Amino acid sequence: MEKVAGWYPAWHVALLYWTWLFLFTFGFTGAEITCRSCHSQVKPQQQHPQQGLPMHLKTDRGEEEQWRIPGEQGGERGQGAGMDTEDAELQAPFDPAVEGTKFSGWETRSWASDPEKELGDGRPEAAAAPTGEYLQRGHWGGRRNSTRRRRGRSPRGTAGPGGAAGREPGGSGAARFGLEELRLGSTTFALTGDSAHNQAMVHWSGQNSSVILILTKLYDYNLGSITESSLWRSTDYGTTYEKLNDKVGLKTILSYLYVCPTNKRKIMLLTDPEVESSLLISTDEGATYQKYRLNFYIHSLLFHPKQEDWILAYSQDQKLFSSVEFGRRWLLLHEGVAPNRFYWSMMVSSREPDLVHLEAKTVDGHAQYITCKMQNCSEASQNKPFPGYIDHNSLIVQDDYVFVQVTSGGRPHYYVSYRRNAFTPIKLPKYSLPKDMHVISTDESQVFAAVQEWNQNDTYNLYISDTRGVYFTLALENVKSSQGLDGNVMIDLYEVAGIKGMFLANKKIDNQVKTFITYNKGRDWNLLQAPDTDLKGNPVHCLLPYCSLHLHLKVSENPYTSGNIASRDTAPSIIVASGNIGPELSDNDISMFVSSDAGNTWRQIFEEEYSVLYLDQGGVLVAIKHTSLPIRHLWLSFDEGKSWSKYSFTSLPLFVDGILGEPGEETLIMTVFGHFSHRSEWQLVKIDYKSIFDRRCTEEDYWTWQLHSQGEACIMGAKRIYRKRKSEKKCMQGKYAGVMTSEPCVCTDADFDCDYGYERHSNGQCLPAFWYNPSSLSKDCSLGQSYLNSTGYRKVVSNNCTDGVREQYTAKPQQCPGKAPQGLRIITSDGKLTAEQGHNVTFLVQLEEGDLQRSLIQVDFGDGTAVSYANLSSTEDGIKHTYQNVGIFRVTVLVENSLGSDNAVLYLHVTCPLEHVHLSLPFVTTKNKEVNATAVLWPSQVGTLTYVWWFGNNTEPLITLEGSITFTFSVEGMNTITVQVSAGNTILQDTKTIAVYEQFRSLRLSFSPNLDDYNPDIPEWRRDISRVVKRALVEATGISSKHILVAVLPGLPTSAELFILPYQDATGENKRTAEDLEQISEILIQKLNQNFVHFELKPGVRVLVHAAHLTAAPLVDLTPSHSGSAMLMLLSVVFVGLAVFVIYKFKRKIPGLNIYAQMQNEKDQEMVSPVSQRESIPNVPQSELMSPEQLVDEKLDVQPIEQPQATVQNPRKGNAAKVVWTEDFQKACGSPRGFKPRPGAEVFPQLLSPRAQKKSLPM
Repeated sequence: MEKVAGWYPAWHVALLYWTWLFLFTFGFTGAEITCRSCHSQVKPQQQHPQQGLPMHLKTDRGEEEQWRIPGEQGGERGQGAGMDTEDAELQAPFDPAVEGTKFSGWETRSWASDPEKELGDGRPEAAAAPTGEYLQRGHWGGRRNSTRRRRGRSPRGTAGPGGAAGREPGGSGAARFGLEELRLGSTTFALTGDSAHNQAMVHWSGQNSSVILILTKLYDYNLGSITESSLWRSTDYGTTYEKLNDKVGLKTILSYLYVCPTNKRKIMLLTDPEVESSLLISTDEGATYQKYRLNFYIHSLLFHPKQEDWILAYSQDQKLFSSVEFGRRWLLLHEGVAPNRFYWSMMVSSREPDLVHLEAKTVDGHAQYITCKMQNCSEASQNKPFPGYIDHNSLIVQDDYVFVQVTSGGRPHYYVSYRRNAFTPIKLPKYSLPKDMHVISTDESQVFAAVQEWNQNDTYNLYISDTRGVYFTLALENVKSSQGLDGNVMIDLYEVAGIKGMFLANKKIDNQVKTFITYNKGRDWNLLQAPDTDLKGNPVHCLLPYCSLHLHLKVSENPYTSGNIASRDTAPSIIVASGNIGPELSDNDISMFVSSDAGNTWRQIFEEEYSVLYLDQGGVLVAIKHTSLPIRHLWLSFDEGKSWSKYSFTSLPLFVDGILGEPGEETLIMTVFGHFSHRSEWQLVKIDYKSIFDRRCTEEDYWTWQLHSQGEACIMGAKRIYRKRKSEKKCMQGKYAGVMTSEPCVCTDADFDCDYGYERHSNGQCLPAFWYNPSSLSKDCSLGQSYLNSTGYRKVVSNNCTDGVREQYTAKPQQCPGKAPQGLRIITSDGKLTAEQGHNVTFLVQLEEGDLQRSLIQVDFGDGTAVSYANLSSTEDGIKHTYQNVGIFRVTVLVENSLGSDNAVLYLHVTCPLEHVHLSLPFVTTKNKEVNATAVLWPSQVGTLTYVWWFGNNTEPLITLEGSITFTFSVEGMNTITVQVSAGNTILQDTKTIAVYEQFRSLRLSFSPNLDDYNPDIPEWRRDISRVVKRALVEATGISSKHILVAVLPGLPTSAELFILPYQDATGENKRTAEDLEQISEILIQKLNQNFVHFELKPGVRVLVHAAHLTAAPLVDLTPSHSGSAMLMLLSVVFVGLAVFVIYKFKRKIPGLNIYAQMQNEKDQEMVSPVSQRESIPNVPQSELMSPEQLVDEKLDVQPIEQPQATVQNPRKGNAAKVVWTEDFQKACGSPRGFKPRPGAEVFPQLLSPRAQKKSLPM
């Protein structure tokens, strides 16, 4: 707006400006730049600013904020003083480590506050991120695109807390601009030697302290680390600075600067962990430092809001540490803590200041809410306030409230604890069906939340709660939202500082975004009235509701800029914002507007975007233009923006990087950070505004102003009168006096909102929603007691009105009538329908209606155990029960009183954890013959199971509820079978390979006895020995390994099965015939009998391999039929059965016994179900099964397999399995009746040899 500041023609002014700028750029290159305090020399240095570099700036609260300044890609800033470069955008994404973190369904947003105000969650605005903000080389100009926030009570660090300046009655019209250029007193200091540094962190103590600390750094974006740093300190409000590198160590590289929020004299510096992990601590405002080594890398810090020496430190490996000595010593508090989910316990009346709230990960990967003392967080001392697990990154502790989220059934469910009492489900309107929720504020004993409902995408609904944070009612629909750079959701909602209950929001209506204002915390919303005239005094024709004023509600996280909107607690009537006039909010034709009467009327003050800062409690407004060009002027207004005076603050134009005002109430000193050129060092220009005031204000310099809303003086139930300085008085105000008087008003309809379950209709009445039953009583209401019967209205929280309609709208106490129980439910505490055997299960009984105190409750757990309770109150902590057996149990609950009863049923699946699956099937089978496969489990009884079978390369599995199946293979070769067993959330699998041929031979092998001394009888050992034996056979006989398959069998003495296979090449030729197999068998037997097959187990231990007996598989496929040959085979089977009986009776010993039991080539056959017949026994006729005594006491000659039936051995008989349990296993999952475990037995069941079976098989 400089074009209207003088009387020269516009072209003349432009020509002079560009000529002067050209001379500056090319005529002063390399010249000496001097200042009255330092006389430092500017040494130009080539530098290429990075695009999108993070910027952090240190405020008096020590809070870290981040934003990015996109510059030109690969370009150089300031190509010439007269060269206009592309405007850079100041972007301030919401920092999750400070203000809140978006997570599944939640986001907390701490409200910006006064520098001395702390967040109620115990997270001072130093919060859990590295303290300090980065100032970075970058253009001051460009469209501001800072973080979209609902409120920035004061954009932190703008110019310090502003003061109250006012517009006297009758003040109106366009802003006026002075013609004379005035000079401000300023000094300039160059940070010599830091010209290459591209980041800076600034701390200004304030509070009558003259100390300023600046940490500059060179961040290498290629290496991703800090390569240089310098520490500067000023003790004269920034006039001069001293370099302190020698005091912290010349080779020390500093990464972060922290300041204690409760004692600004305590400073903490963190070294770069890439070099060393150390802390440097100062207790004298950075004058001297002591160095302390760390054994962990600090990711973020959280200072206690009251105890200056108490700190929580979060490490890069998710560990939480605590210190009570300001970082000199650290104690490990907890591991597996979620990022930014740890809090100090700071309620309004906290009795445990050392209590820490945190969200930690359990061993099984779940998230849990834990509280413990900062010096003792052992398992025994921990408390778990929420029963069960919570969603990851969902814990919020803020003021008197604790919030968690639990997702079940695909829907998020939200719970709240008020003043650390038991958690209660949050009650939103029944069909809001939220899919995302953000906690905006917990101020004034009330929760403000933004909820995205099931039918919304880019908008949110605002809800406001009762005092306990349980019942929420709608405040405003379809508030605009946007996505931040870090994925955080930004809500277009802003709370005006200094005026309780006043908000601005951007609402989307028919694809148009409009700005609305409320003075009673969302009870009523109205459009903003546009100014009557524009900047030049021309009338503005804008008629509500078709045309209005719309504002950008973006609060800068950059303390060096004011953002798009700003207000101050100490200047409650002044609001400065950027926006436009028209039917909707637009990003084009943006101007600056100011309101000096709390949003009732507005004035246009600039036609371009400016940063407007507050000085002297708002008595002075400072405006600095956003431009990519160097500047040397700023504008001051002493009458709330009605007139502006132009001041120069430096003799040479400066590329402005940022501005910081003195913290505290009396803000009269401001520092401008920038560079004279892209080659120069950091330039710090100190501006002292005290010279523009000639005296301090007296009572005669003030007038009174009453807060109102379009003429209505009662705001939030009170009339408030403020004191403002008269616009023509240029005196210094000093400290803010606050509200002069506050008088309560008589209650009206405007002081009451609709209660939960009620909706406001067009006539203004609150009527029940279609889903709400007003006559439903709480289950806490017992006969003889009273309850509050809602009138459909509830008073706005923090409203101070009295009398009037207060009595009419206030809920009335009524006697509780007797009522039969209704809406009974029984659930588990974790919401699951499964439980582990031997573990406590907590049942929760819920009742929607009924007399809770006078109802009898009976619970039958379904396992023969039942309990009774006199009333439901005794079950609030849950009903605990332990199941000793697995199965599905029908849990029933009955609640009854004299008026009726209700019942509920829950089917609970009790399981024992599945730990191992073993697939049992033969190694070799004949083509087109049925094969039985059994999935053997450990433990055997685990509850309800699902089996998924995969055969070969089939893409579709077979799903069964049984652990045994029968199948056939029609193609010769090697085939794989995989079984997956699903037990609850656990899925285990096993895979086996089976050889399928029309004919094969089998030979039982034995070994020299010395092998038994080295047999641990485990699957891995058997697989290795099988491989060694096969190699020895190939070497001794010269037979191809393709014809040989060796499987060492479980048990002692050690034995093995040798399979001789008819291998054929890929062309299908050279297939071995039966005669070939006989020939190979003879060669093998000959070499075995001649002791040519042997191997060396270890040095000096030689093992011989012997042949026991040879058998053959059928040479042809003999399918059962009614032919004569089949009858002969049947007679053969009968004969064999009789022979077995005779052998058993006379106990004859016949050598060469071969048993075709289930075998495998990768793992042993140990896993046999000891109890479940259905899961482990194949479907084999009883005639084919042998008793264990028969197999133990007799050895049979087995003829070549030519029977039509498949030879399938019963897993519990035949080559019988001995099942043993440890004592721990019996306790966990039980054992067969009457079975006594062997001392020191293995955990897994063992398949034993016949000799071992005879000794140990229980019968």
